Amino acid sequence: MSVVGHLPPPFFKRGPAPLARLAFFMVLSVLLLAADLRFHTLDWVRFAASIAAWPLQRVAYLPVEAGGDLGKYFSALTTLHQENDELRKKQVAIANLLLRQQHLEDENKHLRALLDMRARQPVEGRIADILYAARDPFSRKIMIDKGMQQGIAAGQAVIDDIGVIGQVTRVFPLTAEVTLLTDKEQAIPVQVQRNGLRAILAGAGAGMLELRYMAANAEIQPGDILVTSGLDGIYLPGLPVAKVIHIDHTSSFSFARIQCVPLAGVERRGQVLVLGNRETLPAPPEQPVPQEEKSNRGKRVKKGH
Repeated sequence: MSVVGHLPPPFFKRGPAPLARLAFFMVLSVLLLAADLRFHTLDWVRFAASIAAWPLQRVAYLPVEAGGDLGKYFSALTTLHQENDELRKKQVAIANLLLRQQHLEDENKHLRALLDMRARQPVEGRIADILYAARDPFSRKIMIDKGMQQGIAAGQAVIDDIGVIGQVTRVFPLTAEVTLLTDKEQAIPVQVQRNGLRAILAGAGAGMLELRYMAANAEIQPGDILVTSGLDGIYLPGLPVAKVIHIDHTSSFSFARIQCVPLAGVERRGQVLVLGNRETLPAPPEQPVPQEEKSNRGKRVKKGH
């Protein structure tokens, strides 16, 4: 039922036909493509659309970038840990090489000094390595890696690049025993380098030496250097032995107590030099007597008769 002046709305409100609309939009698209291709009329539209869509693109791309950055971070962290481990290993290896190089340099320096000492001495010498120290806590003895097979004999002097260390006391086929100067049973004839005063230097234990049987008024003072006198026929004269550090002039003793320290590395060397036996100098050859002197001697003998 209709109201006066009003018509009922249509049940379906329809516009143009779908095919007509499709054809219209196709023609419009072709015209726009042709106009844009020919006159670039839609560049401002694309520019405006790109500006409007840029924030949305960044927001949409953020998870992808975050995932890539996170992967790069963990990859770089793993690589960094691996490089640190490799650098630590190289550092340890280099430190080991440096320590060994320093040790080898010290050994070479010591060996060169020993060779120079051997060159300065008029006797043969053999370089030996110290194997170990004697197990007796009350003696100061060491074992070296040279013995009878290498020409080592009992009584030979043992030195280093500074001075006297001790004396060979026992010899075995491949090793030898050396009694150090600091042993209480070891003694060596010495003289004061400053004034030539002769004395006997004996071991006192604990790395110390003492001059025995020296008068209280003997001309010795702290700091004097003691060298071998060569009177025993074993040690060459002039080898550095010890240094005077303390003199005790006690009235209750008839002799002065003189303490010394060895100059050589008695307790700290790894290589030593074993000196050969001293060679006795040959007797000088007899000079020929001139014939005139012989005839004069004969005439003197006849006159005496």
